[in-house]
Amino acid sequence: MMQKLQRFGAAMFVPVLLFSFAGIVVALCSLFTNPLIFGSLAKEGTFWNGIWNVVANGGWTVFNQVNLLFVVGLPIGLAHAAKGRAAMESLVIYLTFNYFVAGFLQYWGPFFGVNNYAKDLVANSTNGGLTMIAGIKTLNTSMVGALLVAGIVIYLHNHFFDKKLPDWLATFQGSTYVVMLGFFVMIPFAFLTCLVWPKIQLGITSMQTFIVHSGLVGVWIYTFLNRILIPTGLHHLVYIPFQFGPAVVEGGLQPYWLKHLAEFAQSSKPLSVLAPELGFQLYGNEKVFLVPAICYAFYATAKKSKKKQTSALLIPAALTSVFAGITEPVDFTYLFAAPVLWVIYSLLSATMNTTMCAFGVVGNMTDGAIGIAAQNWIPLWPHHWQTYIIQFVIGFIFAIIVFFIFKYMILKFNYITPGREADDEDVKLLSKAEYKAKKAAEKAGSANANDPYIARASAYLELLGGPSNIEDLTSCATRLRVTVVDPNKVASDSAFKQNKAVSVVHHGKALQVIVGLDVAQVLERMQAMMQEQGHDNVASTEVDPTLEKATGFIDLLGGQSNIEKLMSCATRLRVTVVDPSLVADEVAFKQVGAYNLEIKDKEVDIAVGLETDDIIAKMKEIM
Repeated sequence: MMQKLQRFGAAMFVPVLLFSFAGIVVALCSLFTNPLIFGSLAKEGTFWNGIWNVVANGGWTVFNQVNLLFVVGLPIGLAHAAKGRAAMESLVIYLTFNYFVAGFLQYWGPFFGVNNYAKDLVANSTNGGLTMIAGIKTLNTSMVGALLVAGIVIYLHNHFFDKKLPDWLATFQGSTYVVMLGFFVMIPFAFLTCLVWPKIQLGITSMQTFIVHSGLVGVWIYTFLNRILIPTGLHHLVYIPFQFGPAVVEGGLQPYWLKHLAEFAQSSKPLSVLAPELGFQLYGNEKVFLVPAICYAFYATAKKSKKKQTSALLIPAALTSVFAGITEPVDFTYLFAAPVLWVIYSLLSATMNTTMCAFGVVGNMTDGAIGIAAQNWIPLWPHHWQTYIIQFVIGFIFAIIVFFIFKYMILKFNYITPGREADDEDVKLLSKAEYKAKKAAEKAGSANANDPYIARASAYLELLGGPSNIEDLTSCATRLRVTVVDPNKVASDSAFKQNKAVSVVHHGKALQVIVGLDVAQVLERMQAMMQEQGHDNVASTEVDPTLEKATGFIDLLGGQSNIEKLMSCATRLRVTVVDPSLVADEVAFKQVGAYNLEIKDKEVDIAVGLETDDIIAKMKEIM
């Protein structure tokens, strides 16, 4: 289940990647049309103002069509095969769904509690829960409706796209068959949407009111969850409804901020008065202030013999975090080596952002310094510079706190953070797989001198044990997510690092290879190579959730050799281990699917629910 949620979160990231650029474009256009900065040149009616408003219209594309982006983007991330066709099917079926909703409301609106369908829509109004989508007047189901329809389409596509129909029906195979099925499924789905969604809209309104008035506690909880859940990939499900969905304000916090940016820039009122809801959009501050402090703590605690190597690794990673807002290259260098530090970082991030909010710092600050400057500091500096001075003071104070806490914890508990690895970790004999990967990379590099991704793709494929050892292969923002058949066939972490991987996260059969921002290009090359070798259906393999948990628990218990006795106790796995120190912590077990973990001497209790017997049976089968 966790793996499926991770894949879902990664798939949601496909369209989200477009928002950062679009946000910067709109913010810059707002800056260039601000008379406070450009004077009479930027006044309404001037050629300068007109040009930048035209550019801004293009910048608003992804925000105005967010539903369509998720409808098309989700199948690209989750369809097993023919992803382009799946995206087309999803778009057609989503439009069909909205036409059905429009028909139901046009003829029976009062029955569903929608009495204003015939009225014209008004700009900047909730319009009684109605909106226009691709020229269709329909219920504003926002991102939720888009994701539900896309999920249905993905299921239909994965199960029926390749279905062989009788020869006399062959013309209806493939995408046509999926769209036909979706057409008939959308009729009852549209009816249920009309029946239920107006009531959900009332609930959403109540929830928004609660969140907006939850104060600093709400900001702290939101920021903490958004950071602590990164290892699971579920942080996408936390911030996306706030930033781009209706959780706080209609249309999402980022579009709301950009729409009112010029108004805020010309007002001398405190930002906390103008946009109090934007306290939820401060989680870019840890990328600018805290991650560099963490990198410096790693450098300060590195072995003298490895300081040069450590700085070469951390300086680019820190700059990427500060300027681009991408923290994963740093996050995954220590996340599983020292999970306690990750928890401390999450706690301090939430506390820092909440402190800033308490001192009046609000705004759309989710990116790195470039994005924050374009959408906050530059356009708003004339009237709100005091707010940003406060932001920097608090940010630097917490950076100092993070540095000293990390340095103290690393030295006291001897955490194996970057620069503290064993002296011979990167100097070792190559295994057979590593040797083949190195030779393959050299061969690929000479044959494809103009392709910067093919060498790594070839190397990673071999280091993972070859195409036949890969059950599932996908990617997130900077990570390859892989499920392998036999983890023993996977090469060492240092071999991956020699081929420009930042790190490797192991979790039983599930691995995450931290590649960087060009992971999509590397993944594409790997998939092409696998198709050439006859392994083009690898991404369609479904992992047995029971097997996944069983394998994960064995791994977290210290391996098969550390398990002395295994038995069932109602909803718990009761395990006697040889060495309790080899058992992972509760956080790791929960990531696999456990609800709770208790360790007393050599006895380990793992709460898993009603599937205890099935998991034990699978564990014994594996052992």
